[in-house]
Amino acid sequence: MKKFVSLLLALLMIASLAACGKKANDNNDSNDSNDSKTLIMGTSADYAPFEFMYKGEDGTMQYGGIDVSVGQYIAESMGKELKVENMSFEYLLPSLVKGDFDIVIAAMEADGDRLKSADFSDPYYTDLPPAILVKASDATSYKTLADFSGKSVAAQTGTTKLDIVNDQLTGANAVPLALVTDMVNELVNGKVDAILVDGAVAKQYAETNKDLVIADASSELGTAQPYCVAVAKGDPKGLLPAINAAIAKMNEENKLESFISAADALKDVWQEVTPENPS
Repeated sequence: MKKFVSLLLALLMIASLAACGKKANDNNDSNDSNDSKTLIMGTSADYAPFEFMYKGEDGTMQYGGIDVSVGQYIAESMGKELKVENMSFEYLLPSLVKGDFDIVIAAMEADGDRLKSADFSDPYYTDLPPAILVKASDATSYKTLADFSGKSVAAQTGTTKLDIVNDQLTGANAVPLALVTDMVNELVNGKVDAILVDGAVAKQYAETNKDLVIADASSELGTAQPYCVAVAKGDPKGLLPAINAAIAKMNEENKLESFISAADALKDVWQEVTPENPS
């Protein structure tokens, strides 16, 4: 009887240890697949030529743009596969803080407020100076920034462009909107008098829409700030050294020129897609 009980206890212990071992291995496998092989990049794909979507040759929607190419280069340099998540610009840093992304690349400047919730890489690109888009029929009305007094000027929510409207366009009525596509539609439909965006974005819209032009007053807005890659505050995943090394190599190889050319080649097919935002 004692032998039987001892044998039964031994079998139960072996089964228990096997079950524990299986759970640990399952967890390790899950962590390996989530963390070591994939770099998750948050962006807002409504900001051509930096980030947008287009239909590939196989008919599927794909991400493209200067920032997407930068993210791909960084991921490859780290031996990882890039996964892109699309979200309205204003939600990108809060989602980064929550751990939804590893990095954010979205034509983002490292300004004071953002530094409270994120750390930033070395600069990877400096855009054209910011610019104001107006209807071509109204172009002669906006020679100086003072001409926007009493006018409605849209800028993207959560961006430094909204700060510029409030700080430099004295007397203008700032209209914050989540998406650049919404801003352009409001301008085309006469709901706002102007929109303020980064220079390359303004140039792209002016080139593809004959009814829009860059206002002469844009020359008074000053210089552009460089764009950087954002990581969670304190860099808990230790990504910044590898990101900065990749940016340095990217600049040495002058890769930005090819990234810009690749984005420009898609300007006739790019689509700005409304992102799914967190609830």
